Amino acid sequence: MRKAAIWLLAGSSILISGTAMAQDVQPVAPASAADEGGEEGQIVVIGRGETRQVQQISASDIAELAAGTSPLKAIEKLPSVNFQSADPFGAYEWAQRVSIRGFNQNQLGFTLDGIPLGDASYGNVNGLHISRAISSENVGEVRVSQGAGSIGTQATNNLGGTLEFFSRDPSDSFGLHAEGTYGSENTVRLFGRIESGDLGGGVKAYASYVYSDMDKWKGWGSQRTNQANGKIVAPVAAGIRLVGTISYSDRRENDYQDLSLGMIQRFGYDWDNISNNYALAVRIADIANNRGDTGAPVSNAAAGTVYPAPITSVDDAYFNAAGLRRDWLGSFGVEGDTGGLNFALKGYYHNNHGQGLWYTPYVPSPGAGASPISIRTTEYDMDRKGVFGHLTGEIGGNNALTVGAWYENNAFQQARRFYALSSRTEVTRDSLDFQSNPFATQWDYDYTTDTFQYYVQDKLTLGALTLNLGWKGFSVKNQADPNVAGSLASGEIKVTDWFQPTAGFNFRLGSGAELFGGFSQVTRAFTASATTGPFATTQAGFNALLSGSTKLKPEQSDTYELGGRLRSGPFTASLAGYYVNFRNRLLGVTTGAGIVGNPVTLQNVGDVRSLGFEATGDLRLGSGFGAFVSYSYNDSTYRDDVRNAAGTLLAATRGKTVVDAPKHLLKGELTYDLGGFNARVGANYMSKRYFTYTNDQSVEGRVVVDATLGYKFDLAGRQLEIQANATNLFDKKYISTIGTNGFGNSGDNMTLMVGAPQQFFVTLKAGF
Repeated sequence: MRKAAIWLLAGSSILISGTAMAQDVQPVAPASAADEGGEEGQIVVIGRGETRQVQQISASDIAELAAGTSPLKAIEKLPSVNFQSADPFGAYEWAQRVSIRGFNQNQLGFTLDGIPLGDASYGNVNGLHISRAISSENVGEVRVSQGAGSIGTQATNNLGGTLEFFSRDPSDSFGLHAEGTYGSENTVRLFGRIESGDLGGGVKAYASYVYSDMDKWKGWGSQRTNQANGKIVAPVAAGIRLVGTISYSDRRENDYQDLSLGMIQRFGYDWDNISNNYALAVRIADIANNRGDTGAPVSNAAAGTVYPAPITSVDDAYFNAAGLRRDWLGSFGVEGDTGGLNFALKGYYHNNHGQGLWYTPYVPSPGAGASPISIRTTEYDMDRKGVFGHLTGEIGGNNALTVGAWYENNAFQQARRFYALSSRTEVTRDSLDFQSNPFATQWDYDYTTDTFQYYVQDKLTLGALTLNLGWKGFSVKNQADPNVAGSLASGEIKVTDWFQPTAGFNFRLGSGAELFGGFSQVTRAFTASATTGPFATTQAGFNALLSGSTKLKPEQSDTYELGGRLRSGPFTASLAGYYVNFRNRLLGVTTGAGIVGNPVTLQNVGDVRSLGFEATGDLRLGSGFGAFVSYSYNDSTYRDDVRNAAGTLLAATRGKTVVDAPKHLLKGELTYDLGGFNARVGANYMSKRYFTYTNDQSVEGRVVVDATLGYKFDLAGRQLEIQANATNLFDKKYISTIGTNGFGNSGDNMTLMVGAPQQFFVTLKAGF
């Protein structure tokens, strides 16, 4: 189901194709084809020498998950990372959510090889999901910064952390790698990659392709992906190389129906869209029209006014919905480390065409004999182009100064259209096809966002003490121009903050121990779209946001961190505490049913305070055994009640826990890797979560267990591996994602997704 955005929650390094400059200006080596991204034997690499909380996982860690698993799901084991999805791979975008320390994914920064990916939301207006940007088999490393992240990250929304994904480099030798997966729900996934090897002078490249198709685990429908990636590196001088990447993705997914607690109680966990029963869907729409529930004229009086039990509402049983996305993403740049200078410069281009489809009973198709249902779409067309880079030089032997900048122009078109179903007895449009020839356009806008960001940072090394000082600044201008205005706003709004400071230290105590701490201040820019942000309201509402007592302020956060790390033989650990003050929280409120898509009014509603701590431990036990555990405690609360401009109380939220912010997260893994055998068992505990701002509705905590068992054959230099994966091993029934349709002040709401049940997959991997 595709509902309009109703509620807006309150809530690094710069890398050029493999070379990362961290906040403390320490280069990170490119992830090689042999996966050298992490320290040998460690499940998670804990950021030694960093002045902030940071961990990273490698390609080998992702490879032990079920083939096609999203890199976002791979990081859910890390402290303070709350990841949810309704499918076993964590790749179904409508239900995919990640939050860190109480900040939702719209408030996190995402990059791939430094290329900005936007805010990772389903209806992404300024980027794309990592699962569409790169195949999981081509990810070399993932770095997670739980705080505000490094100031060099290409993001203007990272109030609460950054997630940086790095692609693997091509191999030095010619080779082929192929994988085939089969499993539950008729899952078929085929992956192939060809490596050119060294073509002369160090020039090397690879190209890969993925085909994936699987049935939904409940209801009826498919989730399909075709994806291609390519990368080339070409040395041009000592320490300098050119790097180019290209990615194509065509993803088409039938949706699961959003549920409420009441619906789960009445229908059970397996209730879904009735996509196999068009006649029933037409009958329900007729009944709703007869009752006046949809506002549409009576379409078939003979259907009566009583819903067939146990259905009690037109919203209990939608016919179908889908998400379609087609993306091209390319980049080209130069990077180097020579003559005492480290530098990089990269340009990128991203084109997206997308539609979110919902077979709506609220708008009938026109014409005699047509269906009382139509297809409503939210349509996306995006052209992003940008450039970013940095230059680092040493001053006096113990001082490294870095300056960097980023510019992007984003031309984004968004529209709401309706397409006719010409028959009452058969479905005349395929949900997994891009729709054409609409009978109505509710609104259609061109949105333009121009972003300029720069940063300056200085690393000072004084023996065992390392200091980092710096700041970033940006100017982001959003403009909306109507093609078909409807009732939404047009105009221009701008956020400028040229000084967002950061400071940090790292002190080495000796014997593998160190202390670190820091402070970061970050401002979040506005977004430009019809479904979220300041333009998702009426013209009068938007005008009120530009001046006076209702003038909109950008969200800001101050993050303080203090912690320590220890490395002693086979044991690595970290412990960190944090305090976050989140100011000028933005909330968009609408009237009426969310599915109808009424305009919201955006306003600042106060502050949020978050405090907590994170503990991480990794132990190599010998004889091939390893163990990893992380625990997080987070207390995120609203500091103010929600009131309108007249002072009227809308929601008593002061002192309430932030929605979708569990207080406790406990994750652990046991691993074995010796003599060709590998095995892994991982458990993930999450405590209670609220899905209303007043905390009167919640979902209970749960523990989910996944497992892997594999064997690598030694075939005289050729690689052959068989791997079996079980997700939700003990078949736990639980609510996974909350907030798919936003969060309300109080009361039950169709905004929940059920987690996938026990699933099994087998993958064969071969290479030479």
